[in-house]
Amino acid sequence: MTKEYLLSSESVSAGHPDKIADQVSDAVLDEALGQDPDARVACETLVTHGLVFIAGEITSSARIDFEKVARGVIRDIGYCDTASGLDYRSCAVLSSVHSQSTDIAEGVFHADGNTGAGDQGLMYGYACNETPELMPLGISLAHKLMLRQSELLKSNSLPWLRPDAKCQVTVRYLDSVPVGVTNVVLSTQHADSVSHGEIKEQVIKLIIGHVIPSRLRPAQTVYMVNPTGRFVTGGPQADTGLTGRKIIADTYGASCPHGGGAFSGKDPSKVDRSAAYMARYIAKNIVAAGLAGRCMVQLAYAIGVADPVSLMIDLQGTGRVEEAVLVKAVPRLFRLDPAGIIETLNLRRPIYRQTAAYGHFGRELPDFTWERTDRAEALRELIR
Repeated sequence: MTKEYLLSSESVSAGHPDKIADQVSDAVLDEALGQDPDARVACETLVTHGLVFIAGEITSSARIDFEKVARGVIRDIGYCDTASGLDYRSCAVLSSVHSQSTDIAEGVFHADGNTGAGDQGLMYGYACNETPELMPLGISLAHKLMLRQSELLKSNSLPWLRPDAKCQVTVRYLDSVPVGVTNVVLSTQHADSVSHGEIKEQVIKLIIGHVIPSRLRPAQTVYMVNPTGRFVTGGPQADTGLTGRKIIADTYGASCPHGGGAFSGKDPSKVDRSAAYMARYIAKNIVAAGLAGRCMVQLAYAIGVADPVSLMIDLQGTGRVEEAVLVKAVPRLFRLDPAGIIETLNLRRPIYRQTAAYGHFGRELPDFTWERTDRAEALRELIR
């Protein structure tokens, strides 16, 4: 019997208030790591109308100009006047940052040079063969829609576009295979002078039509563009933003469970981030090796302890090998302790601001070492 279901995934633009906060937090992290690769950073940002507030714990020799970092991020996103909801030149920037707890530091950075996990927690990684980048189709399309919106904004191709935007893509599956898109919801901030009809026409033509192939858009596909009819007031003027509130959009769009820990603003000693990257690296190499069509990896850690307390691999009925075989093989090819993860993926670099919008996974950028499939052949050889 054929199994049919719908799965929706969401993405938001770099100008969404929560993503502004993520990008500021990761820009602070990059500034710290650029001066001090051993910096320990846990940075949180709040943005609201006319205000950016940065808080957290940083232990580092780095000297960080928080105001300069925040204004640079806001400028680059495109908030350059009060009409758009935030002006990088006139907004207030406040900071309250102190050193990391010595109790945590002593438990994580051991006297013998070993590194324990920065906190307890569980992290997931996922990969599937629905797209060339081995990501679920819905979240892949959603991110590409938001990237396209950003391209048109920055090129001024649609002069009425403004930075804040979000979208939702619903994919229809038959027997776990994506066969088409049933709904696209896309809301974009805009100038007051443009009509809703023009917005809808241009968004469908230049954003949705540009990104989603016609073969995935049957005649029945429903397009809901700015469904409230008006989105002039946006950005932090309309909605407070906080670091870490878009963790599903950051990962796999609800195709995979989430351990609950956010990524942005955290240095790689925090396994919330680094172990999630390693879990993706493992899952992607398993699928790239042809050992499964889908793969979910869970890692779990205890604070101060280097080795994970558990490793779980679920091939979701698509495996060409038993999961137990992979559970034994993976630790032989992938270091799972925090120091090993950091070394393997070269994570003590200022690379993180670019992760903070349009997803941490599925973009095969040079610095995204966790997207490599360089261990697929070694996996095949090991389990023969």
